[in-house]
Amino acid sequence: MPPSPAAETYVRSLRPWDAALIVVGGVIGGGIFLNPGIVAQRTESGLALLLMWVAAGLLTLVGALCYAELGARRPHAGGSYVYLREAFGPLAGFLFGWTMLLVIYSGSTAAVATIFARYASALFGLTPAWAQPLTVGALVFVSGINLFGIRLGAQIQNLFALLKLLAVAALVTCGLLLAGAGHGQVLAVDPAREGVGFLGAALPVLFAYSGFTYLNNLAGEVRDPQRTLPRALTLGMLLVIGAYALVNVAYLAVLGHAGLAASNAPAADVMQQVLGPVGAKLMALGVAISTLGFCNITLVAGARVLQVMGEDGLFFRAVARLHPRWRTPNTALLLLTGWAIVLALSGSYGQLLDYATFGDWLACAVGVGTLFWYRRHDGAAGGFRVPGYPWLPLLFIAAVALVVVMSLHDHPRNTGIGLLIMAAGAPVYLVWRRLFSRARP
Repeated sequence: MPPSPAAETYVRSLRPWDAALIVVGGVIGGGIFLNPGIVAQRTESGLALLLMWVAAGLLTLVGALCYAELGARRPHAGGSYVYLREAFGPLAGFLFGWTMLLVIYSGSTAAVATIFARYASALFGLTPAWAQPLTVGALVFVSGINLFGIRLGAQIQNLFALLKLLAVAALVTCGLLLAGAGHGQVLAVDPAREGVGFLGAALPVLFAYSGFTYLNNLAGEVRDPQRTLPRALTLGMLLVIGAYALVNVAYLAVLGHAGLAASNAPAADVMQQVLGPVGAKLMALGVAISTLGFCNITLVAGARVLQVMGEDGLFFRAVARLHPRWRTPNTALLLLTGWAIVLALSGSYGQLLDYATFGDWLACAVGVGTLFWYRRHDGAAGGFRVPGYPWLPLLFIAAVALVVVMSLHDHPRNTGIGLLIMAAGAPVYLVWRRLFSRARP
């Protein structure tokens, strides 16, 4: 099926370096600065914790390689929505877009915006009353800078990504070189947590790794996408895996496994121990910048999905319009931002994390499943092909399925609500098709 007409109206202005930094910025949000403490609570030793982060990173790299092939095959705006629509029909595409708008991208953005507010408040010594205004202000800011073209948005995103990598480098340097604690405790067993279930740590780790698919939504704006997308996804994920592993080693070196498990803000605690109050302030600034960059990517990427859905007749026609000068889907961007603000004001961080993580990884697994359809439909097309096919894609799908089942067991209420939201899209789709005739057959 050919791409929707709108996919050809975007300006291909994203260079390889821009694309790689989008991957880094889409994955590194606030999770690595907060979630290691949760992971430590659910693992019994530093070794188990590090293995969890590296294993999840390699699993995510497999998914990124699969999306690299998908993006090379369909280098157009829309990403997973396009793959699901072509492989499984318009209902599947609609369900992804519906869940993306209501839960996945909006929930991720809202959750990370609340992290920004928490760290910004600590940075400037503000009272908790400032949390919601800061959350809303962050979302409005990152949305506003993307109303004036992808080039401006990419330049600011590059700055965000480089600053967050600088924050990671500072954290690792302080943890490994300047910490007073010895490194012998990095792999030590925590007696208080022996026998803790290893798989229980998967959800917060995967949340920290989610976001590698966002670049595919912007494929219509990437230069030479058949070459750039695979390289950017691979390089970006390798940078993230290395950064996450080193950051966790730094946490363990300074705090130890027990100290990490007791910490609600491990990055700030490490910098506090090493450099005192100044270090805590610097890390608060680094986390705030990192979360802004993540919110920037999710809103921009999600808006492209809504725009293509509108062009296909599976969403309001107004969201299909691109700005005549800036070639940006401003209506879609404002809609997604508005809903993310609603979620941020009405839900807790934990609930949003469960909604977003469950929905995002389920969508990733189904998206990888479309690769089998493309191989049968298009054959072994030229360009990038994921190595180890079909075993690596099957491994990714099986691993995500295990996490989904585990999530249903451990968090039945939140994941159940997420499933109900997804299922509710089916009758909405049927009503939409009855009322509007522009949808694709």
